[in-house]
Amino acid sequence: MSSSTRVLWIAILASFVAFLDGTVVNVALPAIDRELGGGLATQQWVVDGYLITLGALMLVAGSISDAFGRGFVMKIGLIGFGVASVAITLAPDPLILVVARMLQGAAGAFLVPSSLALITSMFSGAAQAKAIGTWTALTIGTWTALTTGAMVAGPLIGGALVDLASWRLAFLINVIPIAITLWLLRGIRDATRHPDARIDLVGAVLCTVGLGALVFGLIEQPRLGWAHPAIPITLAGGGVLFALFLIRQRTARSPILPLDLFRVRNFWVGNVATTLIYAALSLNGFVLAIYLQEGAGLSATLAGLASLPMTILMILLSSRIGALAGRFGPRLFMTIGPVLMGIGSLLFLSVREDFSYWWQVLPGMIVFGVGLSIMVSPLTAAILGSIEPARSGIASAVNNAISRVAGLVSIAAVGTIVGGTLDLDGFYRAAVVVAGLMIVGGLVSLAGIRNPARAPSDAE
Repeated sequence: MSSSTRVLWIAILASFVAFLDGTVVNVALPAIDRELGGGLATQQWVVDGYLITLGALMLVAGSISDAFGRGFVMKIGLIGFGVASVAITLAPDPLILVVARMLQGAAGAFLVPSSLALITSMFSGAAQAKAIGTWTALTIGTWTALTTGAMVAGPLIGGALVDLASWRLAFLINVIPIAITLWLLRGIRDATRHPDARIDLVGAVLCTVGLGALVFGLIEQPRLGWAHPAIPITLAGGGVLFALFLIRQRTARSPILPLDLFRVRNFWVGNVATTLIYAALSLNGFVLAIYLQEGAGLSATLAGLASLPMTILMILLSSRIGALAGRFGPRLFMTIGPVLMGIGSLLFLSVREDFSYWWQVLPGMIVFGVGLSIMVSPLTAAILGSIEPARSGIASAVNNAISRVAGLVSIAAVGTIVGGTLDLDGFYRAAVVVAGLMIVGGLVSLAGIRNPARAPSDAE
């Protein structure tokens, strides 16, 4: 195996660990609620507890990755993720479960930025876009695709474990990819290290606590109401702390969020699109997985199978779309993809009380999956390709942190979006919100993204 191929597989497996957990947890949420209780608020915290620390600490991890080496940071993340996964399986109540999920998110923060930074430091140009496309297809795609080539999605595995054994076992399925990745990391030498680098720990605390307070207010507001003092205090306090975090990043000697990155057009426009699109993606995945089980009456296994068409389309199309975006530029793909996903979400409005997956859900899944396959690779390539390779770690971290924060905010607000109860009317409201966010994200890309100049060798 060549060194570049080895690096690609390390990046794929490391990211796959974090992405697999994210896809598995949605189908496990109803079973977690049945065993531990807590209702919709607990389900939101199980997802958002992970996303708070993942989104906030990913910025710190990106800085550490650039300063001390991608391989070093990745090893920390892999070991921590495995330990936290074991803690989740042993959680006796919702509080311990959420705390363990926050620890798992902290470990996951060290995985994705390092993996994409490895790719962007090893590949360039059209080869980089194609490599990112391959990374997307395999990491977001399937577990079995990495081992046997069969196209079985992570949610299906998680759903089967929930139905046949326990939701707790669904959080242990990442042990094998963790072990394989640690083995592949042996002998990989980091390209650059800066031992004199400093990490902005004060900024990290401001970011984490600020986001945590905002999410607490959004999740608990439907239950406690606006009159409860905890809601305005946490929302206002979280907003102030996050604003202080941004102010500090303007003056900190070693900022974890270098604001000068946003002077690059494709970087800031791409991240605005990321905010809208990934808020919609997270909301869609959360609502769909819960409604298919609690509203439509499907088992966890069947709810996992419901997403299989999107998985297959991702595997078949992402790498090819990545190569095409490297050749023709990302703008068109970043426009068409989200608009198609918006149309796919609107097709979910055909769901009725007399539920039929084949006529009411499958068409939307197919259209949504085509749009997702068209969008993901070009979006990643446009954002990371606009930043010099030496800062690829922090650029990747910023983009991934923004996508996770967007997701945690949309899930925190799900109670308000669906009207407090995830019934059929709430499902409709969520589908419309998802469609609106997606379409606006596509229009932002159309208006703001610029295709990079093509080199003579690419034009031939």
